[in-house]
Amino acid sequence: MKKIIYIAFFTIIFTACTDDDYGVTPYIVETPEADIPEIDYTSGTADFSNFVAVGNSLTAGYSDGALFIDGQNTSFPNILATQFQLAEESTFTQPLMSDNLGGLLLAGNQITSNRLYLSFASGSPNPEVINGTPTTEITNIITGPFNNMGVPGAKSYHLTAAGYGNIAGVATGQANPYYARMATSSESSVIADAISQNPSFFSLWIGNNDILSFATSGGAGIDQTGNMDPSSYGSNDITDPTIFSLVYSQLLENLTISGAKGVVSNIPSISSIPYFTTVPYNAIPLDAATATMLNSAFSEYNQGLQFIVDNTPYLSQEEADKRMVSFVEGQNAVLILDEDLTDLSALNPKLTNMRQATAEDLLVLTSRTFLGTTVGDNPLYINGVSVPLEDKWVLTATEQELVETARLAYNTSIENLATQHGLAFYNAAATLQELNEVGITQNGITSTATYATGGAFSLDGVHPSPRGYAIISNGMIDVINATYQSNIPNVNVGNYQGLYIN
Repeated sequence: MKKIIYIAFFTIIFTACTDDDYGVTPYIVETPEADIPEIDYTSGTADFSNFVAVGNSLTAGYSDGALFIDGQNTSFPNILATQFQLAEESTFTQPLMSDNLGGLLLAGNQITSNRLYLSFASGSPNPEVINGTPTTEITNIITGPFNNMGVPGAKSYHLTAAGYGNIAGVATGQANPYYARMATSSESSVIADAISQNPSFFSLWIGNNDILSFATSGGAGIDQTGNMDPSSYGSNDITDPTIFSLVYSQLLENLTISGAKGVVSNIPSISSIPYFTTVPYNAIPLDAATATMLNSAFSEYNQGLQFIVDNTPYLSQEEADKRMVSFVEGQNAVLILDEDLTDLSALNPKLTNMRQATAEDLLVLTSRTFLGTTVGDNPLYINGVSVPLEDKWVLTATEQELVETARLAYNTSIENLATQHGLAFYNAAATLQELNEVGITQNGITSTATYATGGAFSLDGVHPSPRGYAIISNGMIDVINATYQSNIPNVNVGNYQGLYIN
């Protein structure tokens, strides 16, 4: 237990609209010292002296599409560690990148992109990749141990895989470049390196990538439910829930083997993050004349569908109605390809499996820069309007169901295993859902999941902003306090940016 002087602050926030939107750090005025109460912060039944965080990009502090120093310093484990130090003396080390650009080099060749930023000079609402040559060379192994063992891109079963940090396997996709630069050896595993530090307290947040890569690719992978061999999985596949549960149990058995306590987090719904909620299904604005022209162009297509219904057994009227294309003055549904529809190209090459999107479809964030662009030099061939978007740009209701079924199974395992081991359980899914539906107000600041301006998410639409990580940290602190009778204080979210300006 450590005695701390608690300083009450009056916060003065200049209310220019861009300040709140972009997370400008508020000016702070301290109250006179005579009003300062004394608070004894305690870890309760937990021991925060050696905190080790295990997970993926959400643990590492990934933000704006990359990992960089400023983002790592506002990772939720680093925020937690800072608060834990109010109760117990400790240190918390992270495998810091070499710069704030975020890209990685392999033998001098850049293998990952730099971070995103909003260029106000360009006038474009779409983020750009920041210019510059990164300096983080993964062959320059950094010496640990590291308390933050978050590895961007890791799925659940990757954490137990020996050789996941072997630099020789990075180019072939057999190893992870972020782990390669900090692994204790070419044959080590993430969990082995974590438990070798003999943690007294840990966090575990893993499983997002077991469904996320399938979702962000528009369902390009395979649902591997029933396949118990992860070595046969593709990078965009959905992990079998039984495999997930077995791996997760193994992770917790390892982390608690010496009596460590900890906090675990469940998996949020993809429908609560801006990557899937920003681009509307009806993103095509048309005037009356253009709508009339398009309807004329698609009349032969619609007639062909009806002919098949009336004269062949290959297509029902219900499915034909789903595939009919019709435009109106105002906002119109995006034209997409749907692999769940019957492929009629053998009957007529013009009758592909296309339809217009519905409110049940989720267009991925990256489609916003592709919609409305022309195909080649022909001004009549417009992506999403006269030319259907490929399936990779949209997650259909059928594909969403696969993701959600797996997620719910993962979350059941996470919560049950947390109870079995007597661990603090943080419902991250509920927090992100609240951010998406109504917003969360802390320290007088309301944050939402609205892309770019909501304050809770970074520009990649998947990972939180520094302020978002602060909100998550506060949620974890609350369940840690409730589980272990500690009294660690929340952080002031106003001290964390909602969006990096550059």
